[in-house]
Amino acid sequence: MMSDRYLEVSYRHGKPFAAYLFLPRRPGDRSARTERFGETLVIDYADDGRAIGIEIIHPQAVSSDEINHALAHVNQSPLAQSELAPLRAA
Repeated sequence: MMSDRYLEVSYRHGKPFAAYLFLPRRPGDRSARTERFGETLVIDYADDGRAIGIEIIHPQAVSSDEINHALAHVNQSPLAQSELAPLRAA
């Protein structure tokens, strides 16, 4: 089981265009369904209902409060500022 979460930011032409917050998951977990959460987030769920990741559609427009609200929605602890560093550097 991947116990640590991490944030990955994707770039196109030197600018961030998407980001993904990987949540703890088990080997072989795949997204079985998605749920739109506000204007800038999409939550991915495994087939057993566990949240396994959060897609950040507009990295420049999302706030840490929005991300933490989504994390609370899926029973995850809030992000520390250090976990948001890749997003803020973008």
